[in-house]
Amino acid sequence: MRALRLLAYLALVLGFAQVVFGAVVRITGSGMGCGDNWPDCFGSLTPVHGGSALLIEISHRYGAVALSLAVLALIVAALLMRKKRGVGGRGGVLRPSLLAGVLVLAAAIFGAVTVKLDLHALIVVTHLAIAMALLGVLVVALVRAGGLGATRLPLEVAPRTLRAAKSAVTLTFVVLVFGALTANVPGAPLACRGFPWCRSIEGGVLPVGIQITHRVLAFLMLGHLIGMFVGSRKRHEHPTIRLAVSSALGLVVLQVLIAAGMVEMHLPAAMRSIHQAVGTATWIAVVAIAALASSRWSAVDNSQIVRESPSRGDFATPEGVST
Repeated sequence: MRALRLLAYLALVLGFAQVVFGAVVRITGSGMGCGDNWPDCFGSLTPVHGGSALLIEISHRYGAVALSLAVLALIVAALLMRKKRGVGGRGGVLRPSLLAGVLVLAAAIFGAVTVKLDLHALIVVTHLAIAMALLGVLVVALVRAGGLGATRLPLEVAPRTLRAAKSAVTLTFVVLVFGALTANVPGAPLACRGFPWCRSIEGGVLPVGIQITHRVLAFLMLGHLIGMFVGSRKRHEHPTIRLAVSSALGLVVLQVLIAAGMVEMHLPAAMRSIHQAVGTATWIAVVAIAALASSRWSAVDNSQIVRESPSRGDFATPEGVST
């Protein structure tokens, strides 16, 4: 299981870096750095000449290859160990690993479509949504492999904590999608000047609506995580769960502060990149809460409970013999 855990950590780190670097590609305007060629770059997989846009875009593609290889290694390792407890079957590492492979393939296909359609906003947003789903699945695989403190958790986690975590995952994903729409729909980034309320509004109804909806949902997510923070302490949840909730809340607070600075400073590229990075980290933290809260289902294999129970032990009374 340790090997699976290390591979899951590697895949998650590479996935995080890939999403963040993808934002750098968008923010620097390097999305067409290789023209409309894919997967090659102007006829070569290792172009020698070109500007910064080409270098950024081709590096992003190399990162995608590294991530694909890490996910493939995770799948192969899980398949080889599928008969071990906590690997195969429901609640094991194998299923999310296989799903991660499917999502990597889907992300690659949408990456190609994004280039061929000259960075159409809806395709870019869909590409990001798939990437975020991939990160979420990798977090689940990592927790099921015993990562992020899962091995220290008790078998009982308050049902309210799990329900709140699932709601947080849904809300965070919607916030991320609207954030991507805000960044990619023409006119949306500058539709609402000022923070937290709009001191001036520019553009049509759609860009303004997307921008305001993103802000409202972000503050709802902040309020929800504050409620989870308070509730997890009132219910005396395990320190691992409380740490995960605290981390997610801290990241959201940081994200709000970054958003305020970004808007007031008229969207500098560096702040936009940091905003994307912290948002991605927030998504990982929120999914981790849900995965940890539900990890009790994979912590113990029912078949192992029957086989290893006291009545089946070395000194158990043989069946049919009374004592």
